[in-house]
This record gives sequence, structure tokens and C-alpha cells, in this order.
Amino acid sequence: MSETVSQTANGFWAQAAVDPERLVLIAPDGEQWSAGRLHAATNQLVHGLRAAGLERGDAFAVVLPNGVEFLVAYLAASQAGFYLVPVNHHLVGPEIAWIVSDSGAKVLIAHERFADAARAAADEAQLPAERRYAVGEVDGFRPYTGLLDGQPGSPPGDRTLGWVMNYTSGTTGRPRGIRRPLQGKPPEEAYLGGFLGIFGIKPLGGNVHLVCSPLYHTAVLQFAGASLHIGHRLVLMDKWTPEEMLRVIDAHKCTHTHMVPTQFHRLLALPERVRRAYDVSSMRHAIHGAAPCPDHVKRAMIDWWGECVEEYYAASEGGGAFATAEDWLKKPGTVGKAWPISELAIFDDDGNRLPPGELGTVYMKMSTGGFAYHKDESKTRKNRIGDFFTVGDLGLLDEDGYLFLRDRKIDMIISGGVNIYPAEIEAALLAHPAVADAAAFGIPHDDWGEEVKAVVEAAPGQVPGPDLATEILGHCARRLAGYKRPKSVDFIERMPRDPNGKLYKRRLRDPYWEGRTRPV
Repeated sequence: MSETVSQTANGFWAQAAVDPERLVLIAPDGEQWSAGRLHAATNQLVHGLRAAGLERGDAFAVVLPNGVEFLVAYLAASQAGFYLVPVNHHLVGPEIAWIVSDSGAKVLIAHERFADAARAAADEAQLPAERRYAVGEVDGFRPYTGLLDGQPGSPPGDRTLGWVMNYTSGTTGRPRGIRRPLQGKPPEEAYLGGFLGIFGIKPLGGNVHLVCSPLYHTAVLQFAGASLHIGHRLVLMDKWTPEEMLRVIDAHKCTHTHMVPTQFHRLLALPERVRRAYDVSSMRHAIHGAAPCPDHVKRAMIDWWGECVEEYYAASEGGGAFATAEDWLKKPGTVGKAWPISELAIFDDDGNRLPPGELGTVYMKMSTGGFAYHKDESKTRKNRIGDFFTVGDLGLLDEDGYLFLRDRKIDMIISGGVNIYPAEIEAALLAHPAVADAAAFGIPHDDWGEEVKAVVEAAPGQVPGPDLATEILGHCARRLAGYKRPKSVDFIERMPRDPNGKLYKRRLRDPYWEGRTRPV
């Protein structure tokens, strides 16, 4: 397929029609998928979901690992006017049930790897048996192939653009869906190539996008979907390890990927002989975000991979900044300048816009449309100034428009690039009868950046110590996903609160960071 034809063919749909034999996807097990095969599977899923009762504007949820089924679900939703609700597969049953119920998902598709949590969630959400489908075998679920078998591979009628509805945790502890209005556009009008253009990534040109993080993350799925739509081949990793990533880059000549700083840290920890065994010179864009990257780690990656190491700042809600390696080396610590489709501003606590160099709250605005938190009008209205919104980060803009972050959302923990909100953990801790008061916060971890620490004030009559700590950790294991669970529990005689009940969390947290710099 020629460069001209591919760029004229708008999106995956038209490209699949023009050149159905083109290799577009390599699954984690090495299986190769052509554009025509992937297109047919997508069409079959649309027909199958419609036969199951889904209509335009309805949602369906997936609890899936990185694999072909995830991409098929994404393409099906975006072609049929559905909302795809990707669920973090590390969540436990009650957490998944909340998302399924809150989103109004009419169908749940789960992988057998997550059978116990998916089955518990479907039961708690009271999802009818005919709306449960499994890749592999899950008791009480119908085979996923049943959605596709007998369905035509031809495009469905009434094609219309759908969206992904990601769930982001809030400080109240309950995740909220980020819902964007359906605009009735044809699927080909999705804003895709322009998004990657922000990072200098162009259609075709021999580009191969490596998916090395879970697709349930907003940015990971957006990068993968956009790459597919502008003619790039996707290579999927299921379970990431540093040496395997190097092997995949070398074997498939990958050109761009989305990463988090924890992955940089683990790559740099490989022995020099292992690092030198693989050729990563094909990489053009190693774009990282989601968590702060220590300066020494960033410099070491640039020394190794060159100026393909680039950074962005954004939120699932939208907006963002981008810094090339050249930008960062010129202005160390910056997360970049505003995207062309975004605007950045710094406001003080009274809502006044601040001039360059002054510290305040970072606000963003998107020119491509707004959003609302599903079923939460007050949260949607909160933290907005006109068309600008904030996720609570503190920072400043310099005279050249470069953004520098100085703090993060109050008390938020970032572990391995994943946002963790203490309120949800504290709620689980306080549900234990032996806990009178509790606090959760991040403490240093050499690999993940931070890990979750719990500090507990024991209830009267309880004996603080290792046995009670073990019991509390087990209690959390039944209620929280692994990455949210406290890794250890310390006890305190009385929690430091003011007369109005406000917790002085810094008094608890700061001793753990003595001699260390907490990432901002």
C-alpha cells in the first residue's frame, strides 16, 4: 500500500478495505493479524453486542489482559456508538462490581485469568447470565466466541463514533467514569492522527508501536488506538519485563511506545552486558508520563536511548504539555509546553490567573470537547474556572510557556506510575473493628517510587503488634487491589488531628522521607 493511499484512507476502517492483507497487529503470543482479519472480528463483535441488546449510547465493560480481544472491543465500541469501559484487572470483585454497576454496563467480557474477581463482580452487580462472556472458561459465563460465532464479518449499519469511558479514582475513594458526549459523527472523524502529531509521530513511515503497559490505562489505549488508525503496526506485550522489552524492540524494530519512569528504572538496573545485547536504535519516541521521573534516571535514559526519550503531562480528563529531550535538557525538570489542542494556566486560590514564574494550581483546557464525571454533577462542576479544569497539581509557567510541577494532588500516592488515593485505603482500614483511626500515605520505594504505608490507631482493648498488623493486611487484601494495599502497618498511640478532626498527615509521613526527596 502506498504512502499516499494510506494517508488518504481515513482511519483503520478505510485502510482495511484498501489493503486487507497488511499486517497490523502482533499478539503477545506472536500470532499475526492482518487488517482484514481484525476488521472482520470487530464487525462480528458489533453485530454480536447488538444481538445481545446493546444500542447506541450503551456501555460494555471488559476485564482483559493485553491481547487481540481488547483491541477488538475498542474498535467495536468506536464503530457502533458504544461506550467501552476498560476495567483495571488488578481490582477485586467489589471494586469491579462498582464500575460495572455505575457505568450501567450491559455486558461484561472477562478473561479466565481474572475469573474469581469477574464472577464475584458480576454476581454483586446482578448482571444476568446472558450478559456475561469469558475469554477461556469462567463458571457462569458464556464463551466469548458466542458473541462472534455466526455473525457476519461485514461492516454493521448505522455506524457512529463511540468513546472509551475510563474510570479515574477520586479523593472520595470511589472511582468516577469520564464520560464524553457522543456527537453522532462517523467513526472516521475520530481525532486520532492529530493526537499523535503532538508528539511528532507521523502516519506510516515504517512506524511500529509497542504496547508495553496495560491497555486499561487511558493513555496506553489512546496511543495504541491512534497508532493503529494512522497505519502503524502494533506489537503487544502482555507481562512486561525489562529484558523482554529490549528483545521485542530489537526483533520488531519498534519505533515508539508509551512508558512510565518505573520501567526506565528497571531497564537501567539490567547488567551492562544485557543492555548491550539488544539493538534499540529503531526507537524514535519513548514517551513517558503518569509519574515524576527523577533527573538522574531521565539523563541516564537519554544517554542510552538518545533524544527519543520524551515526556508529557496530562490527565485522563484531557489537556496536556509535552517536552522533547531537547526541551528537557535545556530546561531540566520541565514537563513541557501546552499541546496545540490544549491551554495551560496557573490560578491562585481566589481564581485569579497568575503571571509567569508564580506558583499556583495548574489548570488545563481542551479545544476538542469537554467531559463530565458520570453520575457526579458536583464533581464535574468542582475545580473548574470557566472552561479550565484542574486535577489539583501545583506548578508554574516560565516566561517561555514551559510548565514546571512543584507538588501533586494532595496526599496522592504514585506507585509505578499508577495513581493511588489514600481515602479509599483508609476507608478499608477503618472497616476493621480493631482500627480506631487510620492514615495511608506513600513512603520511599527504590523501584516503584512509592509504596503504601498504613499507620493505625488501635481500638480500645486491642493489642498493637505483628499479629494485629497481619490481620489488618489480610483484611485489606480482601477489599483492595494489590497495588492499593498497604505493604506494612505501623501503630500510633493517637492520630495527630486538630480539634476539628483535620489529620496532620505530614507529621506521619515526613519521618519516612528523612534524607530522601519525595517526588513532585
